[in-house]
Amino acid sequence: MQRRLLKIKGWYPVSFIGGLTMALYSMVPVTIIYVDSLGLVTSPTRAWAIGGMVFVSACAGVAQRRGHKLFTKHKKNDKRSGFTLVELLIVISIIGILAAIILPVFKTSTNRAYYTRAIAEFRSVSTALELYANSFGNYPPDANRSIPPGLEAYLSGSNWPNAPWPGTVYDWDAWGSNDLTYEPKQQVYQISIRFCPLNEPTQCRFPTEEWANNFDYYSAVYYCVSGPCRAHSSQPVNHPGRCVNC
Repeated sequence: MQRRLLKIKGWYPVSFIGGLTMALYSMVPVTIIYVDSLGLVTSPTRAWAIGGMVFVSACAGVAQRRGHKLFTKHKKNDKRSGFTLVELLIVISIIGILAAIILPVFKTSTNRAYYTRAIAEFRSVSTALELYANSFGNYPPDANRSIPPGLEAYLSGSNWPNAPWPGTVYDWDAWGSNDLTYEPKQQVYQISIRFCPLNEPTQCRFPTEEWANNFDYYSAVYYCVSGPCRAHSSQPVNHPGRCVNC
């Protein structure tokens, strides 16, 4: 019975690389379904992946009909080595399909990790500010792109004032009515993340997120402690920015 099964038409010995390639190819639909269930697959990516799978299947089918056995296992005395053009085409296509699915997911996961860390650190600084205010009777004065002096004693260890996104820093904003250009001109206390070096609007490094598409030099991600918070003291309340607790 075992010998008969091995002689079924269409079956032939497959090399290790061939088996690995087919295993990777079989993972593509499962990966698409899983990633799609997380809501991370866009329509173009899904269409590209399905189209690529159809292309690979068509190449394999045409090669099979022409008598070409893909990834066949060579005999001991067989001097042939390497891939044929069709085999290379299939391998490259499968790698491209998996890359098209996985890379956007990795990028999205990294962005979410930055944002999650920012929220956690905002809360940590906010707690430290409350402890500071209980000790000294008021919040600390404004600190230009830094954590205010004296607050370190109330903060857990971290790489302050560096913020989660590469090239960004925390900025403690304590703006009085005279510091604000637009109404409402009331006292503002907030913790901001700045994405641009001071006085260098061409060197900004904004998050690759949809909510940051219209960010500019004055934009910020910020945590409002009290007052009519905003992205920058020289801009109106509705200037592009992202408040995480408003």
